Amino acid sequence: MIPLLLVLLLVLILFGAGFALHVLWWIAVIALVVWLLGFLFRGAGGRSRNTWYRW
Repeated sequence: MIPLLLVLLLVLILFGAGFALHVLWWIAVIALVVWLLGFLFRGAGGRSRNTWYRW
């Protein structure tokens, strides 16, 4: 009985970690797209004062 509970606990932990990593990948992809859009639309004059970030 105890080995079965340990296996089920391990499965739950691995499922939770996999789901969290999947969500983090999507957040990273969205952040990359936002950064690229900001980089492309910041203006032709190089670093302008109207940028919405200071990278």
